[in-house]
Amino acid sequence: MQRFIARRVISGGESLPWKRCFSQAVQKQVPPRENGLDVPKLPPFDYSPPPYDGPSADEILAKRKQFLSPSMFYFYKKPLNVVDGRMQYLFDENGRRYLDAFGGIATVCCGHCHPDVVDAIVSQTKRLQHSTILYLNNAVADFAEALASKLPGNLKVVFFTNSGTEANELAMLIARLYTGCHDIISLRNAYHGNAAGTMGATAQCNWKFNVVQSGVHHALNPDPYRGVFGSDGEKYARDVQDLIDFGTSGNVAAFMSEAIQVWSRGIVELAPSYLPAVYSSIKKAGGLCIADEVQSGFGRTGSHFWGFENQGVVPDIVTMAKGIGNGIPLGAVVTTPEIAEVLTRRSYFNTFGGNPVCTAAGLAVLRVIEKEKLQENAFVVGSHLKDRLTALMDKYELIGDVRGRGLMLGVELVTDRQLKTPAKAETLHVMDQMKENGVLIGKGGYYGNVFRITPPLCFTKEDADFLVDVMDYTMSKM
Repeated sequence: MQRFIARRVISGGESLPWKRCFSQAVQKQVPPRENGLDVPKLPPFDYSPPPYDGPSADEILAKRKQFLSPSMFYFYKKPLNVVDGRMQYLFDENGRRYLDAFGGIATVCCGHCHPDVVDAIVSQTKRLQHSTILYLNNAVADFAEALASKLPGNLKVVFFTNSGTEANELAMLIARLYTGCHDIISLRNAYHGNAAGTMGATAQCNWKFNVVQSGVHHALNPDPYRGVFGSDGEKYARDVQDLIDFGTSGNVAAFMSEAIQVWSRGIVELAPSYLPAVYSSIKKAGGLCIADEVQSGFGRTGSHFWGFENQGVVPDIVTMAKGIGNGIPLGAVVTTPEIAEVLTRRSYFNTFGGNPVCTAAGLAVLRVIEKEKLQENAFVVGSHLKDRLTALMDKYELIGDVRGRGLMLGVELVTDRQLKTPAKAETLHVMDQMKENGVLIGKGGYYGNVFRITPPLCFTKEDADFLVDVMDYTMSKM
């Protein structure tokens, strides 16, 4: 077994508001060596959370089992009680620090409790916590203007919602009203939410209940790793045309997809050239193209601000949430003035859509992304992280694939690379042991065998190295 060597590369030119030094708590908790290998150490950080005097993890778990829905699940054999957070780090009830490489499911883009976002929320809350969109308020209008400026073409009319599911529900409604058609095409393995309409567009039995879900057709998933056509996007696109020709009247309401599927196979980039071909077929069938940017938007992919831009297309409707508010419940649908007009046929209203506190937070998020060049950081650090993870494939047969871009990466574990047999138990083990060594990552994919790495966009190269070092260390002991 090779001796473990931890590399540290500091990202240059970073604009982070937090100084770095080791906290005493971490120094005490991480042993210097184990089984002859150096145990990776957390990068330094000079924030120590105030003492926690609330209920213990066991007490919270007991209440949760008694009072929360039994459908709620949690990570790890021993659930983590998170009580504090700063930038890319989270802290448990004992003050132990963890590197957050999950970002609350790609939600925390600026960093936990980013001071600019917190200040915007507090200032707006002190002045006006809630009114209604029936009155005028500059927070709502200013954010809508700033958001529209980040989108291409004539995408400049914004409807605010409370979540990504609600945004996708509204987008589907708008498309059906505008086209006069009911049929919508989404992808197999897609996830677009779990409400009435979006559950139909979602295409995984894990997330679908046995209720009426009409008018949605699911095309072949253009998955370069497991898909039948490999990376040939145009071959997958022909299946969409077949669905139009043989599964509909010849006219459709919309095609909806993410640029990078997150829940489905676990961080799967659509095969190259797929979206241009599909968008062309949908347009000929009179349909609209909906880009679900709930997880891949706001600079997370690094190379572009929106995920769909990576395939060189311009959709008719864009939905977003998660990173839009850095954790504040906020979503949005953005479309053209012509398409937006259809909602005037009846009354459309949302009590909390456009709440001044939420939209003040959203505007602060956009300003932080620009001021701290977080999209650029996602590209630089994400590229470095992907390179290191790819290099790890040469060392461990357990790693079947490394994919994604920017700070939206997936690592698929398999027990057999040829058969691509999902390594379910191994994924749970590695994930649990990485937590014990200070790294929190997510998991996804239909088989639950893909690590989802979607950290705050303030992640540094030093953080990326620590993540890979911990994964390397954990796998070396298996």
